[in-house]
Amino acid sequence: MLRVGMVGVGVMGTAHLEGWAATPARIVGYVALDEQRAQAMAQKYGGRVYDSLDEMLPDVDVVDICTPTYLHREMTLQAAAAGKHVICEKPLSLTVSGAQEMIDACERAGVHLLVGHVVRFFNEYALAKATVDSGEIGRVAVTRLKRVNFQPRHAADNWFLDPAKSGGMILDLMIHDFDYARWVAGEVESVFARSVRTVDPNAAGDYCLAILRHKNGALTHVEGGWVYPPPMFLTGFEIAGERGLIEHPAGSSVPVGVHLMESQLRDLPAVGVPAAPLAESPYVTEIKHFYDVLTGAIETPRVTARDGLEAVKIGLAVIRSAQTGRSVRIEEVA
Repeated sequence: MLRVGMVGVGVMGTAHLEGWAATPARIVGYVALDEQRAQAMAQKYGGRVYDSLDEMLPDVDVVDICTPTYLHREMTLQAAAAGKHVICEKPLSLTVSGAQEMIDACERAGVHLLVGHVVRFFNEYALAKATVDSGEIGRVAVTRLKRVNFQPRHAADNWFLDPAKSGGMILDLMIHDFDYARWVAGEVESVFARSVRTVDPNAAGDYCLAILRHKNGALTHVEGGWVYPPPMFLTGFEIAGERGLIEHPAGSSVPVGVHLMESQLRDLPAVGVPAAPLAESPYVTEIKHFYDVLTGAIETPRVTARDGLEAVKIGLAVIRSAQTGRSVRIEEVA
């Protein structure tokens, strides 16, 4: 039986735990800053709370890292050195060199490094990718992707708002769509972007528009932001090919909606997660897929460590373009 150790029990850690509960794997333990929440997870899913990752490593086969991004590299290297498989939430790292170091360490240790780019497991996104692969709409020419959320609201130590810890909105949120754009339309050659916080670092929210130019000539327009009132989180896409169009949401017509910022917001998550009104959460689908990869039932993961690395490259190129006001080639940040 696969023994799992969780590092981090916040919004993503909780989502991953729900996924592990749907597999035959056993949750052995937890390492987390919030010991009270970790104890609650142990009560619900089994296992015990450890004082450190070092203490937990001998008892597990796989380490599931759901911590702030700036901790991913160190924890992955630690797990790989102990010969443990790693599941790491996106983005893989804050730097290209850090992500490459994580990949190299896992390859040397002969362990898996699986990255939580969960958008590939949302049914509508996976179906659109399958439709593209079928050739039904012909060669992809233009893709438009949207992911706009409310700003993360952690009461204390809101690491999301510190670019040195999260990479900011572009690397933390938009990276989902950078990965999806590359999955659907192929390798990215260059990017051009503008963002609010590049102009005003103290702006109340952040918003960015980025254009990705793919090596095959296709273009992707990506819209991302931390600007909406809680609990709003809107996503959507269009994929235009030579012979047709795929869209999500599809053919909808809705009345005008009014959403106001409120001073008191209760019972809402600190971090927005896109809704998926399906029988099975895409986070559960993702973890079940990873379980099958780790146990040998699936040979090639839907998202590889290299995919995680390439998404980081695109994200860092977008940040540099927004900062410099010029087009940036991916090779400049590689």
